[in-house]
Amino acid sequence: MTADGPLVSAVRTAKQYLTYVASGPFQYAVAEALRLPDAYFDAFRPDMRAKRDLLAGGLEKAGFKVFRPAGTYFVTTDIRPLGETDGFAFCRGLPEHCGVVAIPNTVFYDHREAGAPFVRFAFCQQTAVWEEAASRLKTLGA
Repeated sequence: MTADGPLVSAVRTAKQYLTYVASGPFQYAVAEALRLPDAYFDAFRPDMRAKRDLLAGGLEKAGFKVFRPAGTYFVTTDIRPLGETDGFAFCRGLPEHCGVVAIPNTVFYDHREAGAPFVRFAFCQQTAVWEEAASRLKTLGA
């Protein structure tokens, strides 16, 4: 970087903290999680799997091609079976159309056009939220 001394100093300071303490705030959460009994995680895994399957099933019934994840709380979908190709436009219209939100995957791609037809949905909410969302998503095919 080339800039005035104070700006270079500020950037160097920010870089120092980002490089060596990138997830500092999360360390407290991780420490708490490590104190939880195994029973918590024994219940957590099937709960998240059930939420994933509920959402994925609802998305499939709505006409999406679904990619079921093995280790995240996002379900990625292909919107082309719905006649859509622009994830940004699709995600912008989704809340108005059926009251559900999604994230256009193209924001995670270096070559945005490669991710254009893919959107993702988070399933970390309470089960009742995704039961309602699955019902609303059925209106996409109507």
